[in-house]
Amino acid sequence: MRYLCLIYLDEQQLAAMPEKDISELNARHLELNDRLLASGHFIEAEALQPASATTCVRVRNGKAALTDGPYAETKEMVAGFYLIEARDLNEAIQVAARIPSAPLGTVEVRPCRDLEVDGVPHKVSRKS
Repeated sequence: MRYLCLIYLDEQQLAAMPEKDISELNARHLELNDRLLASGHFIEAEALQPASATTCVRVRNGKAALTDGPYAETKEMVAGFYLIEARDLNEAIQVAARIPSAPLGTVEVRPCRDLEVDGVPHKVSRKS
């Protein structure tokens, strides 16, 4: 089963970290990526730009309205994610607990689901 691990961090706290500490944190993330690839858990991972680079799109009555900045006003913002494969929620939680940023913030573990059309599940997959 696929799980999305959303990494929430306090951007002000992150911005105050010395560059050396950020570099070490990034290196630990790259090491985890390699371990997850080797174990078969890794699907995708990305770090995200700060929330100030966010654009929100809302479509109402067929028209798109854009607003700058994050949707929610909160201290912790989504800083990155891992999309992983795990047997069950317990295994996904074990993987999420190994994410190097977990001690700095929060990792939300959310199961993915297949889209259904007329009761038939459709798995979304990448095409090369």
